[in-house]
Amino acid sequence: MNRKATILFVLLASERLVFSGDPGLDQPKTDMIVVGAGISGLCAALEGARSGVIVTVIDMGSIFGGHAVMSTGMVCLVGTPEQQTNHVVDSVELATQDFLRLGQDVNSKWAHLYAQNSRRAVYDWLLDLDVADWELYPQIIPGNSVRRQHVAKGRGIGLVTPIYRECLRYVNIRFVWNTKVVGLTIETGRVVGVRGVHQRTGQTNEFRAGSVVLATGGFESNLQLVRAYWPHYFPGLADGTRILLGSGIHSLGSGLELASSAGGTLARLDHQLFYSTGLVDPRDPSGVRGLHAFNRAAIWVNAQGKRFVRDGAPDPKNQMPAVLKQTPATYWAMFDSNSRPEFFVSGSDWNDKNVVEQEIFTNPRLASWVHHADTIEALAQEAGLPATALAKTVGRWNAMVDSGIDTDFDRFDKSSQERPSKVTTPPFYAVQFFPLARKSLGGVDVDLSCRVLARRGKPIPGLYAVGELAGVGGINGKAALEGTMLGPSILMGRIAAQDIVSKVDHPLSPPHPKPATGGSILAESRGTDPETLRSWREVLQQLIAQPRRGYLHFEKAHAVVLERGYDCARCHHETSPLALTEEQLDRDGLTGACVVCHGGVKE
Repeated sequence: MNRKATILFVLLASERLVFSGDPGLDQPKTDMIVVGAGISGLCAALEGARSGVIVTVIDMGSIFGGHAVMSTGMVCLVGTPEQQTNHVVDSVELATQDFLRLGQDVNSKWAHLYAQNSRRAVYDWLLDLDVADWELYPQIIPGNSVRRQHVAKGRGIGLVTPIYRECLRYVNIRFVWNTKVVGLTIETGRVVGVRGVHQRTGQTNEFRAGSVVLATGGFESNLQLVRAYWPHYFPGLADGTRILLGSGIHSLGSGLELASSAGGTLARLDHQLFYSTGLVDPRDPSGVRGLHAFNRAAIWVNAQGKRFVRDGAPDPKNQMPAVLKQTPATYWAMFDSNSRPEFFVSGSDWNDKNVVEQEIFTNPRLASWVHHADTIEALAQEAGLPATALAKTVGRWNAMVDSGIDTDFDRFDKSSQERPSKVTTPPFYAVQFFPLARKSLGGVDVDLSCRVLARRGKPIPGLYAVGELAGVGGINGKAALEGTMLGPSILMGRIAAQDIVSKVDHPLSPPHPKPATGGSILAESRGTDPETLRSWREVLQQLIAQPRRGYLHFEKAHAVVLERGYDCARCHHETSPLALTEEQLDRDGLTGACVVCHGGVKE
């Protein structure tokens, strides 16, 4: 008990030291501040650092990745080796046409710029970071003329981690964690810095630089803003319409306020990407957050037990309005045991069938939304659906599969390459879904250099916006081709940094990066003695029992550690995981541990 008490005392005493983000009174000279350590912010920081500028990255969390970590790692790319290997004939012109046709209200200049540069500035650039082994998505996603969606190995975490790890090699990039930027510093009409509040200590700091890049993400986790800017091209919201939030936990729209405070204009805020595939997230006790999940083989039935839309593969542009017209605005995806393995949950956290089984299908917390039974009639009773209507719907579906044509919603015919499945083999499943707010397709208005535009289209000196905050340039319009958030975010981050570098008024000397280490986990070479490990676990239980401001990721990650009985040495390279200062944490080593929670590690 003495050892445990000492450990707890030391950790609590150091709480105001670790990750304090306190730059002190004499801040180092900074050329570029990047607000947000998501994929666009990291790309801006890396591009700038490689050119020799000094970069400070400020994030309100304690870890990198943002919304991108929650993604499938899908990127829309044009003219890649994977397309050539699969005999896919694509072109910049064809991709641009697809953007314009599906999105309708599209920024054509940004759409063409991305299609033209996705191979060189995104695919080849990532290849240089050892992001390879792309999987070309096997189907043509609605809105695309050809297969051009590429999925990164390891999903979102496999895409973002190499970028962050490369950033750690550059001594001219400094990360300031747990600090929320609450204001911009403007002098004689130019943005010259930011003000930030440390989320753990409450301390206010000021950071100055030649330019500021806002990379704070979208606003799809802010239900008030989601409802305020409800897409005008969707059916209106009923009072009881349940909308789940499926973006990053910090996607609250803070960057919109910052840009507006400097006179920046906002464009296309009602252009939001909603999926009709929102499943209540079992890890969220509040019940407001959702997962993007689906089964391509399923049929969708409304509360009356009837099909109502062309179901199967996600097609947000057409399916979302149909779901909103239902009373209530929800539906159940029905499938049988044969097609259950096709159930998919987006995000790095779900890259393991065992996790899907435990957290979705056998999790009592989802019993209200995930049902199964040995007969259709029993399933209807479990899900609260009319048994006669449901049985009739399933029977009609099976008959259409036998005939080779969907005469109700044209989902398939005898020429379709993707053959549908009958619903015949028990147990049968019914999973309830809701609308899911996922991505901001509009935001801060920027030019082709990512400079924030004021009224009348005049750039605001020293201020840039990239990624989802800027609606990725408006390339999607009202609907996305899919994979069109991550790639454009990478491109925008690089473009903003390049413009900043071109305007730096002092000599630049590109640094020599530190050797790459690869971020390994040392569980195999070092363990913790049983007595110390027992003490660590008791301390962790006390630390996460009472949630503390600014410790969200710490608490979530270590809850997993306790639940699975991990040794601290599995993730930590440090002699003690109780780091007293930022410098004592091996950030590069910890990147190798991210896959423990996010990479589908099988137990």
